[in-house]
Amino acid sequence: MKALPEISGRDEFDALVVRTDYRDEAAWQAVVADMAQPWGDDGEFEPAVHFVDDAAWADHTPDEVLNEARRDENLSVVFLADRITMQSVHRALLVLDITEDEQEDLDPMYYQELIDSGPPPREFRTAPAGVHDVHANLSIGNMDFAEFADAAFADPDRIYRSF
Repeated sequence: MKALPEISGRDEFDALVVRTDYRDEAAWQAVVADMAQPWGDDGEFEPAVHFVDDAAWADHTPDEVLNEARRDENLSVVFLADRITMQSVHRALLVLDITEDEQEDLDPMYYQELIDSGPPPREFRTAPAGVHDVHANLSIGNMDFAEFADAAFADPDRIYRSF
């Protein structure tokens, strides 16, 4: 498979959204329009999103996208607009945790309970409007990935919508 192009031009405060499905342009435009809306309690924040809309990314797996996205040391999460996103009525993007699993480095003498709890969630889905909330809170360490994943898994459609 051909090497992916480098992700460039992203401001460190922008959420990164990578399009991997190119079958439905109208669905993609709907996703982009949803993310272009102001967000926050009263819509007080302007959206900050860096879109990777290059057919070279078509049909790449989440792991392939993660490998490339991990080159950006200012990034804690990446959002994928994949086939499920484009076919879903909710246009829910796949949210991927950039951080490597650190449980394997834990000393069982002190962290056995955490080790026994199993690996933390590495992905979930969010409605386009939730992208900003997830990105902002993970970027500043206000919340962790598992909290958002738990909220998504508690939803009947298994989608994070917003707190």
